Amino acid sequence: MDVLWDSDGPLTVRQVGAMLTDRDLAHTTVMTVLDRLSKKGLARRERDGRAWLYRPTASREAYVTELMLHALAQTGDRSAALASFARRVSEAEAKVLRRALESLGEITRN
Repeated sequence: MDVLWDSDGPLTVRQVGAMLTDRDLAHTTVMTVLDRLSKKGLARRERDGRAWLYRPTASREAYVTELMLHALAQTGDRSAALASFARRVSEAEAKVLRRALESLGEITRN
């Protein structure tokens, strides 16, 4: 997914494979993974002549947001989980969270 997210446009299987320079993957392996990503709804594919072009269905940030929401849903006490998370983020990350909440009108500035 990192290759698709980092691309400015859709990519063929061959292009994705060529960008995975740190691995020696067979073309069929890359094709299988991209096909599975498409079936899971993480990537969208469209025909371009004889080749398939792949692109992500959502941004990296949107995907991570869904993972976080899924993890939050697994807890019996969402408030406790959120409080624990808030205590573990860095000061810079806490500022980002505060600004995001302020923009939603959830909290007032101090």
